[in-house]
Amino acid sequence: MNFMAKKRILLGVSGGIAAYKSAELVRRLRTAGAVVRVVMTRSAKEFVTATTLHTLSGEPVWSDWSDDKSGMDHIELARWADRILIAPATADTLARIAHGRADDLLTAICLATEAPLAVAPAMNQAMWNNKATQANVDTLRERGVRVWGPATGEQACGETGPGRMLEPDALVQRLSDSFANGRLAGLKVVITAGPTREPVDPVRYLSNRSSGKMGYAIAQAAHEAGAQVELVSGPVALQAPDGVTLTRVESASDMFRAVMVCLEDCDLFIGAAAVADYRPVEPQARKIKKQAAELLLRLEPAPDILAAVAALKSRPVCIGFAAETENLQEYAQKKRMQKGVEMIVANRVGAGLGFETDDNELWLVWEGGSRWLPKAPKTRLACQLIEQIADLYLKQPSGLKAPEPHAKHSA
Repeated sequence: MNFMAKKRILLGVSGGIAAYKSAELVRRLRTAGAVVRVVMTRSAKEFVTATTLHTLSGEPVWSDWSDDKSGMDHIELARWADRILIAPATADTLARIAHGRADDLLTAICLATEAPLAVAPAMNQAMWNNKATQANVDTLRERGVRVWGPATGEQACGETGPGRMLEPDALVQRLSDSFANGRLAGLKVVITAGPTREPVDPVRYLSNRSSGKMGYAIAQAAHEAGAQVELVSGPVALQAPDGVTLTRVESASDMFRAVMVCLEDCDLFIGAAAVADYRPVEPQARKIKKQAAELLLRLEPAPDILAAVAALKSRPVCIGFAAETENLQEYAQKKRMQKGVEMIVANRVGAGLGFETDDNELWLVWEGGSRWLPKAPKTRLACQLIEQIADLYLKQPSGLKAPEPHAKHSA
């Protein structure tokens, strides 16, 4: 399976003849859906040009400290990456990383990052078999660095043996596999995402600014965690992640009905959609004409999907979302108690916050615990959220626990 969609891959290219394969690797990563940024060592430019890698990646290419205009690019790139892959990784590069050197931009990024690091060694077979290289590789493995390869075969020098860099397709597959885990294997997860539209007349509707990006990212993360995922989505301009079953809806009532159908054998429900709180009492069958007098709309509560699912006699673990402009922690706790759910995921909304952005920051609150997830791409936050849910869910009955709701909610 391909788990590369929207993943941020930082590709390090060091100075070896195998660097010519890096151009094809960038192309394959982009084809798989990843966003790729390239950092080259100075010697790598003797084998492949920055222009080539820039053209293929569609992103700036960094090489040495002179490219670090702000003096902080190495930190920003270290934080940006979901994964770092150095391909090719020469014997010298392996040695400098193993010894914690930070004397060029690439090794400084490796030292500053918290993202998983992988290396694809490429060198002469004698260099690979040298005890010094093997000791450096052992050190890297002990520190959690993934060593992919090398392959065995004919080398540029004319010798045959271990030392060939793995082919681009194999490296893309290993990167994709690195995002997969079995934390939710065997579980069925139902997720809602996006806004709802409540019709006023055939032309107008009431809605909100939700883009659906957070809910879709959670669906992707749950799929990567091995779950069977059903996504119920309001109207958004997004494609469903591979391997996820998608049901598109318009109104809160549509979403309610779709969710109830999907809940059979459901283990986990995540209500990430921004469902309308109110809807017009009497949607008009014909377009309302503009008049000089003011227009009054009578509104009634829309179906409360989260509370309805939580109130079911036989129900899944329920996770709700709360978009707030103030008092984030207080309102999150209050909503968790009112809805009777195991966890509330709260985030601030407003100008440049929450809605219609690629980044977010989240406050998770559950019985006896809470966690702050600082600002990060929504794809990364989704993975962190799924990991936290898995940690608590798999510890049942001492993990996630739903409070008794303060009041009954009807749909």
